[in-house]
Amino acid sequence: MKIDKDNIKIILILLVVCLGMGYAYINSDLNINGTAQVNSANWDVHWANIQVTNGSVSGTNVVTAPTISNSTTVNYSVILNTPGDYYEFTVDAVNGGSIDAMIDTIDSKLNGATITTLPDYLKYTVTYSDGVALEANHQLLHNTTETYKVRIEYRTDIELNQLPATNQTLSLQFTVTYRQATDDAVAVPHPVSFADDSWSTIVAAVQAGNISNYNVGDTKTVDMGSLGTHTLRIANKSTPTECSTVGFSQTACGFVLEFADIIISHVMNSSATNIGGWPASEMRAYVNNDIYNALPSELKNGITNTTVVSGHGSTSGETNFTSIDKLYLLSTHEVWEDADGNTSDGIDYYDTAYNNTRQLDYYSSQNVTTSNYSGAIKQRNGSNGIWWLRSATSNVNNYFYTVRSIGNWSSSGYSINSARGVSPAFRIV
Repeated sequence: MKIDKDNIKIILILLVVCLGMGYAYINSDLNINGTAQVNSANWDVHWANIQVTNGSVSGTNVVTAPTISNSTTVNYSVILNTPGDYYEFTVDAVNGGSIDAMIDTIDSKLNGATITTLPDYLKYTVTYSDGVALEANHQLLHNTTETYKVRIEYRTDIELNQLPATNQTLSLQFTVTYRQATDDAVAVPHPVSFADDSWSTIVAAVQAGNISNYNVGDTKTVDMGSLGTHTLRIANKSTPTECSTVGFSQTACGFVLEFADIIISHVMNSSATNIGGWPASEMRAYVNNDIYNALPSELKNGITNTTVVSGHGSTSGETNFTSIDKLYLLSTHEVWEDADGNTSDGIDYYDTAYNNTRQLDYYSSQNVTTSNYSGAIKQRNGSNGIWWLRSATSNVNNYFYTVRSIGNWSSSGYSINSARGVSPAFRIV
């Protein structure tokens, strides 16, 4: 069981963020007769513009507010009283000189020793402000600025026995050393667009909450090896309050990507039954193994475990199912809003988990309903296809819902042991 908030304090003192100073020189040796002028150059890489993030601990918990000394060192001291407390600020690394710079080395120390692991109760990160990780050779061109984000947090996702038994005084030091840029210098991969950014940049941006450049409906191709090249689409960005409701599926909450096309055809169950629902289906195993493992590792690193609620069939004693999946098929409600106004018929009746999830932002923006459904059409190899949903049909024990080739729903038109389209979704958190 996870811990509740506690009065144990973590006292963090002398957090020193150092910007190591490299140096540069220009040496001209001109052996051709004539004259040459080498203009003066100056090296000026420094910290500036500290901004504390709203929500950080304040008042007496801030022993020393972040201050810059000698332009290259930031010092601060804070106290974190209870799990969930954090302190975060941004600071600009400014290249005010005339010489391009790049990161040479990065070093983090805890109590004077290089950090290999942190205490279980502590989370400490130094990244760019959009969550992109700092790496050697990242350039800082002259007359430009990169904003860093420093965050230290008393974690809540720990067990009771991982709490410190006594108050802890921790000294943290982060040092980044810049030197004159060479041909090895590379631009910092800040988020630009979903289509053009690398998967690692996208994952970092989502995890940092920096997704303003990514819009619902944006697409990006993904190479899946023997399964071919397919298209992923941003299906959801919002997290409304209903997502916090007990028993609510998380499949349409947060940053959700879905395949905009059909990857392949596969049976839902070769035994032609919906007993056990989505969790017991052969499709679930196929999606979370074969499909998942075909994705690039940079993307897989960002895919989170998702609580998936799905409906049941007519088998006596069955209720809605809950599973934890990396990848999952969509449900009826995540695609369509039932527009018939009749709760004793249609998908809001025969999908027993209809009210345990919500319509994805993408389908809502396309006004996809049970009477207006062209926005639900997906293709395989350029032709409209039928694709499976994870929702069992509650009045029988041998059908799952599908999306038909014209975008409307079917609950009994296709046998479970027939190969139909596979088009899953997943979340990055």
